[in-house]
Amino acid sequence: MGVQFRRLSRVDRDLEVPRGAAQARAAAFSRAEDDRAVVDDFVHGPLVPNPEESLGELRELALSAGAEIAGEFIQRRDRPDPATLIGKGKLLEIKGALASSGADLVLVDHELSPSQQRNMESELHARVIDRTQLILDIFARHARSREGQLQVELAQLEYLLPRLTGRGVEMSQLGGGIGARGPGETKLETDRRKIFRRIRHIKGQVEEVRRVRAQQRRRRESVPLPTVALVGYTNAGKSTLFNTLTRAGVMASSKMFATLDPTIRSVTLPSKRKVLLSDTVGFIRNLPTTLVTAFRATLEEVQKAALLLHVSDLTSPLAHEQQKQVEKVLKELEVKATPQIRVMNKLDLATDELRRSLVNSATTVYISAMQRLGLEELLQAIDARLEIDALRPLRIRVPQSEGKLLAQIEARAHILKRSYRDSAVQMEVHAPESLARTLDAYAVKPKTRRI
Repeated sequence: MGVQFRRLSRVDRDLEVPRGAAQARAAAFSRAEDDRAVVDDFVHGPLVPNPEESLGELRELALSAGAEIAGEFIQRRDRPDPATLIGKGKLLEIKGALASSGADLVLVDHELSPSQQRNMESELHARVIDRTQLILDIFARHARSREGQLQVELAQLEYLLPRLTGRGVEMSQLGGGIGARGPGETKLETDRRKIFRRIRHIKGQVEEVRRVRAQQRRRRESVPLPTVALVGYTNAGKSTLFNTLTRAGVMASSKMFATLDPTIRSVTLPSKRKVLLSDTVGFIRNLPTTLVTAFRATLEEVQKAALLLHVSDLTSPLAHEQQKQVEKVLKELEVKATPQIRVMNKLDLATDELRRSLVNSATTVYISAMQRLGLEELLQAIDARLEIDALRPLRIRVPQSEGKLLAQIEARAHILKRSYRDSAVQMEVHAPESLARTLDAYAVKPKTRRI
């Protein structure tokens, strides 16, 4: 257990504030109000070897939700208290911090049961938000498309359903502040029947989204363009890389979960093959199962991808742990067998000594998406790893009258040699299999030697 002191918020800039008070400001639909919060990190067992790392991630989540951190608490216990998660002594400390700072919100880096949440609120006389609800609040901020909003609302409803007892207007759509961004109609939490009806309705709409997405995927697959999906820990730089490769203009931000809605754009590889690049929502440690389930329609792009680009922050001290968390989610999505390239991003922030020691391989590429370093090597690695529509060497002879076919060869194949004779073009090419099947009719058979 540890308590640290530091200056963090504008309000307490000239004061030494115990880790326990945090000021959070969040807009709630049509109005904004100030929340003051205590941030508490509960460490249980061997799951989090370094509580500072866990607390740092909670801090980033709180900032992404609009909080202005003023302080934090840490507690270590062999086992959680079944009634309040944390011990009575720590509750009294937090209660004192709430009273001295005027805070009315507590953020806990742990999933709380409904009874634990109610008991803590009753003891502290303040709203208590666990890690899952904090992530849901961030998702509610960043969902822009109708699909993303549906998926967030479904996750919110499934989270709120067992927590209705004792809730009031703060869970309606008119509630304000972090964790109170309600998912739908007013007083939804007071009527379980309405919630169940709404969940069924949303699930039907999400199924319609999946159906439409499947139709779009089938249309894409009729023109064999393989999909390459960007996956990785939140804030690893996926959207910046996506924008750099495709010039798509997707929002890129240092805040967690800046990208929520999937985006797909085409990219031309050095072999002239075209692929579809898909940007996806970032993963995080202990990603709530409700979110994995709710976002299955979005994550289908990952499941159907021919190749995964696992983007990691090279400079993060938690890079190895973050990679393990991403692998865990990929296993849940049953895509561990999909070919991967590990893309180590933010090379421009690495020390000169570290940069000199890094060597690219067939499965690991070091880049800086922001500074456009190593992108050619990355595209070449994608070219080499893609198994769908693979390149095939051909010697062909095409009449010059076949202008349309010659234009296709120019656009889609890598031409090694070219010569003109007898109103025809003779070429040695590396062509994708989808084009090579057409070019087989123009293949030049090797001459047989007479003995």
